Amino acid sequence: MPELQNKDHLEISDDAFDLIRSTLKNIKDFNLDIYKDKCIRRRIAIRIRATHCRTADEYGELLRQKEDEPDLLLKVLTIHVSHFFRNPSTFEKLRTDIIPYLLEQRDRGERDRLTFWSVGCASGEEPYSLALILKEFFPREAAKERVAILATDVDASILEVAKLGIYGEERLTEMPESCRSRWFRNQDGKYHLLPEIKGMADFEKRDLFDRETFPECDLILCRNVLIYFERRHQEKILNGFADVLGRGGILVLGKSETLFGTIRARFQTVCPIERIYRVI
Repeated sequence: MPELQNKDHLEISDDAFDLIRSTLKNIKDFNLDIYKDKCIRRRIAIRIRATHCRTADEYGELLRQKEDEPDLLLKVLTIHVSHFFRNPSTFEKLRTDIIPYLLEQRDRGERDRLTFWSVGCASGEEPYSLALILKEFFPREAAKERVAILATDVDASILEVAKLGIYGEERLTEMPESCRSRWFRNQDGKYHLLPEIKGMADFEKRDLFDRETFPECDLILCRNVLIYFERRHQEKILNGFADVLGRGGILVLGKSETLFGTIRARFQTVCPIERIYRVI
């Protein structure tokens, strides 16, 4: 096998990949089979380089023997870089059109509460952005706790980071200064989200392939998550979303994602630019 340092792209043999896959499944109950092969191999290669292993086979043995390595690999496999109000035009559409529509639909149906679900929430910027919109522009609804925000991720450790609500300035670049000064406290160069906002989001570890854990909800934000999965698994997830949203529920995908195949028949396009869809 060639040395790692001399290659831009590490070759991971099928045998080495199988060892890594089985190790993650046995130790962390994490299934690599649902992800796109090339994407996963690239991310594994990042971790192999970081550990200075010379080959993928050597790394497979390290993964089995070093207690904290499975968790470190999972961080690389599930990493999502985010910031508050990422793609501001999407959040503007949610503020001006989608949330008012959902509130109206709720009132017509005589329901007490809406549920917004942030899928693959990582360190919490997306669900907290929803909370800030509610607090700033729909204060009466927020005060009465008439909207619940559920935030989920497969990585339990990143959820603990999200619950802390502490961010560097680079995560707040899309946020108006008035919002930042009102809802954050700057301590030693870090921005601490006020408990009033943190308390509006509930964080839970959930697996997108466990349909039984999908909550009944009215709005799902699943942005830049599906792109990592094989097409057949994407379809399974999207059908699950349609089921729990019910008629009139709203789905928001990432800018590089779209509906395809038979799943199109279950949704109506609300805004193609922002990848917003309504269940028919």
